[in-house]
Amino acid sequence: MKQTKYIMSGGIAFSEEKDLEKLSNYAKKGWILDRFALFGYKLKKAEPQEIQYSMDFQPDADEEYFMYFEEAGWSHACSIGNEIHIFSASMKAKPIYSDKVTIIEKYEREKKQMGKAALITLTISIMFLLFNIMSLYGWLPEYIGNISEILLIISIIILVFPGLPYIAYLYRLNKLRKF
Repeated sequence: MKQTKYIMSGGIAFSEEKDLEKLSNYAKKGWILDRFALFGYKLKKAEPQEIQYSMDFQPDADEEYFMYFEEAGWSHACSIGNEIHIFSASMKAKPIYSDKVTIIEKYEREKKQMGKAALITLTISIMFLLFNIMSLYGWLPEYIGNISEILLIISIIILVFPGLPYIAYLYRLNKLRKF
């Protein structure tokens, strides 16, 4: 019998709550979160459990950070890049984020991170676009235009990965602040 299972993520910035609920439902069936995987999660076979999951964004988390959650009844399930962390707890445990202010702070940190990456990638894309335009007008050799055109396409594709989450966090924060 297969001891691991892969499930897709809807994208942390887009469907964090749905992903965490899906992980809880799998835990009820005996599939416990083991680690992050490419565009999803890797689960391992275990005894069925009634647990909830919660996600936190904390760059450079240290031992004290994890102890804080442990004292509140939350176990560290996995992390990605020592920046995004998932915790699990019994269904009776108090939520990690229970008030609007801390939820907003959580998403502000992640929006800022994605915004920096998106801005850098956007700047690089604009630079390649300018090289391409300058090549079209003869201000730069044609081969530089050809290379910059390829690099422009690549940089725009890369821009999607921080750009869309940045927009999703802006939208989420805007919704939170309205209510």
